[in-house]
Amino acid sequence: MKSPSCWLFVGACLLSLTVHAQQKPWPVEVVIVTTFEPGEDTGDTPGEFQFWVEREHLDEKLPFPGGVRPLRINAAHDVLGIVTGMTLANAGPSIMALGLDPRFDLTHAYFLVAGIAGVDPKDASIGSAAWASFVINDVSRQIDSREAPAAWPYGIFVIGAHEPNVLPAHPMSNDFYELNAKLAHWAFLQTRAIEIPDNAAMQQSRAGWVGFPNAMRPPFVFEGDSFASDTYWHGRVMTQYAEDWVKLWTHGRGHFSMTNMEDSAIAEALQRLDRMQRVDYRRLMVLRVASNYSQPKPGVTAIESVSSPYIASTAFEATWLVGSAVVHELTGKWSVYRDHTPGE
Repeated sequence: MKSPSCWLFVGACLLSLTVHAQQKPWPVEVVIVTTFEPGEDTGDTPGEFQFWVEREHLDEKLPFPGGVRPLRINAAHDVLGIVTGMTLANAGPSIMALGLDPRFDLTHAYFLVAGIAGVDPKDASIGSAAWASFVINDVSRQIDSREAPAAWPYGIFVIGAHEPNVLPAHPMSNDFYELNAKLAHWAFLQTRAIEIPDNAAMQQSRAGWVGFPNAMRPPFVFEGDSFASDTYWHGRVMTQYAEDWVKLWTHGRGHFSMTNMEDSAIAEALQRLDRMQRVDYRRLMVLRVASNYSQPKPGVTAIESVSSPYIASTAFEATWLVGSAVVHELTGKWSVYRDHTPGE
């Protein structure tokens, strides 16, 4: 049995041969960024990646030693797909490895994060799709809420502060990534009329959300921001924390809608690659589609809710349906969008 280091050497050799054979980098137009795929890229139970591979004909598989699985690209070599791996620890390094890969010219590429997420039931229902203008991280100071002062809403606060919902003049970390809001709004306008498929499981998930009218609506496309955390949190208290945290870091401009575990690391990596003149950070788009709610419906406990199965297959379908409309618009009019970012 070969050791892991041996396989890494083989992968590096294959990558070197591929680069040599290409002669020059492929000018990529769109990068599809997904975070996980439980099985194969095609032909089995889909994750975030499979519909993109099958329906966008990302038929060519490329070795990618710096990531968690091979890349996929179409025959024209202008639409590239990546699975970053779940959590912040995987997502950031994967994007950095891609950005430094000499096989690709990504200087004009649009990056579309296309993944599932937990949705705030105040905002939307299962299957709904949100375009983000802000991505927020969760570096924080925490004490168990049972030990926090009684007046505190929770035991989480910014490092450098001494209570929740206070932003110090000089925070230790950057928990705030502003995206190109004009591009996000353009993507929303391109997709807001898309009818997302509904089914019995989604209808059942919407039942009982008394007092949450948006959670009872059939799925729809809207604008809402992304909160990325390596902690898989859930519940009414934690949802209130996320709402407050996003509002705090964006000075009231952002609005928490979707929770996930990758977006801030992806944004950070692309900002660094932008400074290296490898990518254009202003061309990052974040699309998250709800596969579950961030808190339990009335009458259900948090532990019952967090243990419930996702309605993921519908979310995967909606992610491709909404995201592909933007991809097709960009690639179909590349002579326009190569040098002119839409919305600006």
